[in-house]
Amino acid sequence: MNTLSIVIPALNEASNLPAVMGTIPAAELAAAGWRTEVVVVDNASTDDTAAVARALGARVVLQPERGYGNAYLAGFDVATGDVIATGDADCTYPFDALPDLLRTLVDHDVEFMTTDRLHRRNRRAMKASHFVANHALSALSRTLFRNGLRDSQSGMWIFRRYIWDGLDVRSRGMAFSQEIKNAATSAGYRFMEVPIEYRTRGGEVKLNALPDGMANLRQLFNHRFRRHDAQAPAVESGQARIPAQQKRSERIEAV
Repeated sequence: MNTLSIVIPALNEASNLPAVMGTIPAAELAAAGWRTEVVVVDNASTDDTAAVARALGARVVLQPERGYGNAYLAGFDVATGDVIATGDADCTYPFDALPDLLRTLVDHDVEFMTTDRLHRRNRRAMKASHFVANHALSALSRTLFRNGLRDSQSGMWIFRRYIWDGLDVRSRGMAFSQEIKNAATSAGYRFMEVPIEYRTRGGEVKLNALPDGMANLRQLFNHRFRRHDAQAPAVESGQARIPAQQKRSERIEAV
């Protein structure tokens, strides 16, 4: 069977985790040939996030250093799957779409798949100010990295585990999301962006719009003009890698 690790960062999400875990279609994934583990990263929560996650069958990793990037670094470090899928613990991302997304990943021979939330069908699920800020950051990201991605801030990605070793990702906060996309596309991995449904958040909003937005803005320029220490491996599993100058992106209709 193929192996899948679903990595979910969580900060005080005890109330949302039952609904989030309930959307993971374990039986459908198994029928499609995926052996699945769920890794919940408790990012120094002050509620019962860890206990609830364990009770729901997740593997829990404790990350005492708060930060979106810090949580993912801890989660990726213990993930055992050949493929990693991500999403937040706030009910916004469609984990129930994973069977179709994984099928697309395999059928299109993609190494890094990211998702696009910024279309009209999702407008009501996001505050107007956040919608505008996401579009602005994504436009700047496209200009700087020329990868054509419409949504640089989306937190749902699916990628082959081996590419993580070929990425130079340094962000410890919210900018991790845009950095991993830009690192993967710049390194020459085969990538794709697909539209997804984005849902209304449950519970307290963790995003600090102005400071997080400014930090993302600084990170974009720092990343674009820094020296890159990591390179995509030349060969993986006997298949030639597409060089960075020949990298391609695709967009497909909603799955």
